[in-house]
Amino acid sequence: MTSIDEGARQAVDSDMAAVAGLAAEAVAELAPHRGGYVWSRLEARSGPLDQSLGRDHRADDALVVVGTIDETVVGYGAIRLVALHDGAVLGRVTDIYVTPEARGVGVGEAMMGELLDWAGRRGCIGVDSLALPGDRETKNFFETHGLVARAITVHRSLGDTAG
Repeated sequence: MTSIDEGARQAVDSDMAAVAGLAAEAVAELAPHRGGYVWSRLEARSGPLDQSLGRDHRADDALVVVGTIDETVVGYGAIRLVALHDGAVLGRVTDIYVTPEARGVGVGEAMMGELLDWAGRRGCIGVDSLALPGDRETKNFFETHGLVARAITVHRSLGDTAG
């Protein structure tokens, strides 16, 4: 029996091309889903992806991690610090994605653990992220890590879009 060695670690410079490719996969996967049309134009990481991710990779107020199976990068996650009106700090998980063929073996859990630990070390009062409506898999994933809905965004499309 062969064991799979899954894990997560902080991204290094040589990971960033793979991370940018995974970010493009994530947007392509989610954009067609309910809410994805607007999400991909408002909340999704904007391009050029390599530059946007590179900024977070180099920033003191953000972290980019990779998820691996046997040292091969199969996922990525990113978190950014957000200053609140009262001076407190919130961690916002802006990205978390694992390639479909690598899901269900603990890669996402390992990455989320790294992101939550980082936010805790920086004194965050909490961590937020976003799940599209009807994306039960993502919602369940976040709930296993203690993230629950604190707000619901509502939307009405006014055009011929899939909004």
